[in-house]
Amino acid sequence: MPKDSADLHVERWRDHWALEVPFDDEVEAATVRIQRVDRYLTRTTKHALAATGLQEFEYGTLHHLMIRDTPGRASPTALAQDLGVSPAGMTGRLDGLERRGFLKRVPGTTDRRKVDVEITRDGMAIWRRAMALRGQAEEDLAGALTRKELVSLNRLLRKMLLRAERSDDS
Repeated sequence: MPKDSADLHVERWRDHWALEVPFDDEVEAATVRIQRVDRYLTRTTKHALAATGLQEFEYGTLHHLMIRDTPGRASPTALAQDLGVSPAGMTGRLDGLERRGFLKRVPGTTDRRKVDVEITRDGMAIWRRAMALRGQAEEDLAGALTRKELVSLNRLLRKMLLRAERSDDS
């Protein structure tokens, strides 16, 4: 198998005079590969958003609106919490998305004095288009693996992510 940029990185740093800590080739290679795959996914997401005319925060807001237990509808407060955005910041996002015709404000389902936001047909269409473009890039990347390899990779990444998430909780 040909060398990738992680192999070259490890070769460059192995036994480097500046390192004063133990250096594990496999740990370093895995870390670099995860970072480079993340960079690829970030770049392809930016391309998908550019192709749809969405900004990252617009896509993120529509995405979080669509992946809820009640797809396409939420309170602004719940969306703000999901996205880690202040209420004022969420209002600005929602105003812009409403001006573009991607969502509308509607009376709340449990309390008609409150307001929910609901995705529109145009919002759904643009979100699906961005998702399709992102999905193509993800499928292309995963296409380097057999189904069995992909299942194994997911099992291994789950173990790593669980450890990272435990670390985040402490």
